[in-house]
Amino acid sequence: MNVLIKSATIIDSKSAFHNKNQDILIENGLITQIADSIENSNSYNEISKNNLHISQGWFDSSVCFGEPGFEERETIHNGIMTAAKSGFTAVAVNANTYPIIDSHSDVYFLKSKAKDNLVDLLPIGALTMNSDGKDLAELFDMTSAGAVAFGDYKKSLSNANLIKVALQYASSFDGMICSFPQEKSLTENSVMHEHIISTSIGLKGAPAIAEELQIARDLVLLEYTNGKLHIPTISTAKSVDLIRNAKRNNLNVSCSVAIHNLIFNDAMLSEFNTNFKVNPPLRSKSDIEALIAGLKDGTIDMVTSDHNPLNIELKKIEFNDADFGTIGLESAFGALNTIFSTKTAIKLLTNGKERFGLLSQTLDLGNKANITLFNPKGPYIFKESHIYSKSSNSIYLGSKLNGHVYGTINHNKLELS
Repeated sequence: MNVLIKSATIIDSKSAFHNKNQDILIENGLITQIADSIENSNSYNEISKNNLHISQGWFDSSVCFGEPGFEERETIHNGIMTAAKSGFTAVAVNANTYPIIDSHSDVYFLKSKAKDNLVDLLPIGALTMNSDGKDLAELFDMTSAGAVAFGDYKKSLSNANLIKVALQYASSFDGMICSFPQEKSLTENSVMHEHIISTSIGLKGAPAIAEELQIARDLVLLEYTNGKLHIPTISTAKSVDLIRNAKRNNLNVSCSVAIHNLIFNDAMLSEFNTNFKVNPPLRSKSDIEALIAGLKDGTIDMVTSDHNPLNIELKKIEFNDADFGTIGLESAFGALNTIFSTKTAIKLLTNGKERFGLLSQTLDLGNKANITLFNPKGPYIFKESHIYSKSSNSIYLGSKLNGHVYGTINHNKLELS
């Protein structure tokens, strides 16, 4: 693939061309020239867009694609296309499938289905067999097949000894354990955040302490084992404080936050719209402020869309019976770009790669072209027509977002939105 990108502002703090408006020549997947102006003497495919900006390809640490087992929600093929059109060149895929991804052959299936695509698919294998929280899965075998981490998606482990053993065992091959932060005995039958709103509308709430108690326990176990821990989708102010203190004590811990937990608070549940039913739940405004502060000071390592496609039968039902989850790849940039500067939004969207074993490719001469193309300006109302996923359960429908993705380049391939 040979492409000439015309007049693009480069947003990459690690590049010598950061903040400069340049032409970029890509030949056979490599950046061969960057200059103020490059003549298209070979009649290559030319990309010229309004207010064009480019950055390193974006990364999402928590997505679900359904396949195998839930292809009606999403397939790997369509999920990868959705990611590429949404600006992502790498995604870590959860074991939210049927059967659960808990063996060497299961991980191999995911990798082979995604082979030779623009988007790098990084499997997160199940931590326990069938994600039932009883026996550890084949962690080392899954690593040799390509798994980058291990966790039971949205399922917390009540067995502290199992987490302890997992951290100890995985440390022998630098494996990373993902522990969902929720003490389930405190959240049984809960559907939203426990606060004034939940009481006023009569819904069972999940207290913030359920998340904080689990994180506190896991951090103690992490200190004891000297393991490697990732805590996905934290949502409370106290959680930020706990992880900040753990990092001050040099514990090997990282964490993420779902973008929708930075945008919406629990007041959105007042109209019983099931698209706002997510896990962890939407919290209070003060929690949102603490999460944003945690991103700014580096306590929270990365953001995630927490993309979870669900078919209509799981969402268009009574609120208490509806499944938790929202899609988010298509809206990730537009949402982040409403609450952060463009440079900060891009930094957050490119964080986390190294933690999940992926090398970053700066926008410099001789490097492989791993690029997201976008326009940071342009407010719009997010509609179903903006959705590429097979499912349309988006928390952002009807929301005002800002900025558009033009496409992605990776592995000598180009995908335009």
